[in-house]
Amino acid sequence: MTTYIKNYFKVYQGLSTPAWMLALVMLVNRSGAMVVPFLGVYMVKHLGFSLENAGVLLSCFGIGSVVGSSLGGWLTDKFGHFKVQMFSLSGIVPLFLLLPELTTMPALAAGILALSIVSDILRPANSVSLAYYSKPENVVRSFTLNRMALNLGFSIGPALGGFLAAISYDLLFYGNAFAATLAAIIFFVYFRNKEGNKKEKDSAADAIASYQSPYKDVPFLVFTFLSILFAVCFFQLLSTLPLYYREVYQLSEKNIGVILAYSGVVVFSLEMLIVHIAERRTTAANAIIIGIVCCGLAFASLLVTKGLWLLYVSMFILCVSEMLAMPFMATVTLQRSNTKNRGAYMGLNSLSLSAGLIFAPLLGTKIAANYGFNVLWTGTGLLMLFTAIGFYFLMKRMKLKGDE
Repeated sequence: MTTYIKNYFKVYQGLSTPAWMLALVMLVNRSGAMVVPFLGVYMVKHLGFSLENAGVLLSCFGIGSVVGSSLGGWLTDKFGHFKVQMFSLSGIVPLFLLLPELTTMPALAAGILALSIVSDILRPANSVSLAYYSKPENVVRSFTLNRMALNLGFSIGPALGGFLAAISYDLLFYGNAFAATLAAIIFFVYFRNKEGNKKEKDSAADAIASYQSPYKDVPFLVFTFLSILFAVCFFQLLSTLPLYYREVYQLSEKNIGVILAYSGVVVFSLEMLIVHIAERRTTAANAIIIGIVCCGLAFASLLVTKGLWLLYVSMFILCVSEMLAMPFMATVTLQRSNTKNRGAYMGLNSLSLSAGLIFAPLLGTKIAANYGFNVLWTGTGLLMLFTAIGFYFLMKRMKLKGDE
């Protein structure tokens, strides 16, 4: 145990102070993520919308996320990561304050779409900022630290949201606005005059490169497509998997919440250590492939037998998938880009996850409703196997800076 603790804290050594501050900003911002988990309940119980109409409105989040991720990359390359992050963090405050006043479907759809776009503009800018403030050898761990802050924030947010919703739904929106305001203040005070690390000279390719859109980078487009396939399968975690727990295992909402909270604890406590080990012992390509295989195994394992213990084992494997695949996908994206198009590349990387959030519930629920959960888990496992094979052959052909 002592050795584990020493190794655990060792992986945090060498990370820059700005990387820690970016993680703090994300923690504060995401700790205020109270609205989204309760928005469906708010629309059905408080506003009297049907489940179908609530589902349509919730899909606006996914659409806005795709738009915001793409727009955020372009804005970052044009105006810089500081201005874009400041705009996003401060821009969502009035939108959160406005949402309680919107009570019709068209108005709420417009409000949710605008909120999602402005919120997700932050993601590509934040990724570029992490690269800017981190030493090259620490970039992956900086991304991992940021993801840990996100996971912790998403654990705190719903808990606070449940407390506030019991008093008044309006407090959910005001609480989100307060958290975003606090995050914006912390970000502005610390980063307004902050310079990045002294970087080594760009490679010869970077020095002579003009701006190249990632949408013209065919190998990276294939990489993005495969990433979307992974995201569609992985994000069954947020849609069909809780339904499976409810319908097949007859678990209560409380017990479902315990399993989901368990996943957050696993990722928060182990991700830095696992990424550190993976960095030292394998390549980014291998880490991604192993992560994708784990995703398939996590869902396919649900076919083996029944038992509450199996749900926890499956969730643990899914957590390992997340910890290996997602940080190294971001690393590959950085290595594929140069200083002139990094925002656009990170925007496309964010877009792949956002697309998964749209298609995962649409496809997953349709397959489960028409053919059953076993067909869904079988299909997910097979799709992840083929996706891993696709990544294997693609990564052998992609030229990355780390391979030069």
